[in-house]
Amino acid sequence: MSDAVDAVRNAWSRERPDVDNWPVGVIGRAQRLARVFEDELQSFFHQYGLDTSEADVLFTLRRSGAPYALTPTQLVKSLAVTSGAITKRINRLEARAFVERIPDKLDRRIVQVHLTKHGLSTVDRVFAPHIENEARLLEGLDRAKLDQLADLLRTLLKTLGDTPRN
Repeated sequence: MSDAVDAVRNAWSRERPDVDNWPVGVIGRAQRLARVFEDELQSFFHQYGLDTSEADVLFTLRRSGAPYALTPTQLVKSLAVTSGAITKRINRLEARAFVERIPDKLDRRIVQVHLTKHGLSTVDRVFAPHIENEARLLEGLDRAKLDQLADLLRTLLKTLGDTPRN
């Protein structure tokens, strides 16, 4: 059973038989999966009036535990995006009453981004269906193979320097 990546590899093998293009089998498929997953998740979150970047912020705040608040710097570290990207996301979410910025009582220069009641109820309403949707995307493999894949991907990410960012 071949796929689009096999076609790419075969074309390169024909054009450059001197180069063993085996990495394309992994990297090419990972890139294609990332695009498919992003499209599927974007479509899912659109049903709830969100995009994946907004959901990332809301989910990160929710899993931080009560009082469901982090500083923008903590969000930047956790989500591995730029401060400009976080600012845009917070602005969009604040305009729609999902989050609010609350200045620190001791140092007014520090701001906490809090989930509002609306934000919290939205996350709690969306999270279980989101996990069901992710499970649907993985139906092509049984659980044992998916656990093995998760372990292999974890190992690969660690070798590339990916570490928890809190």
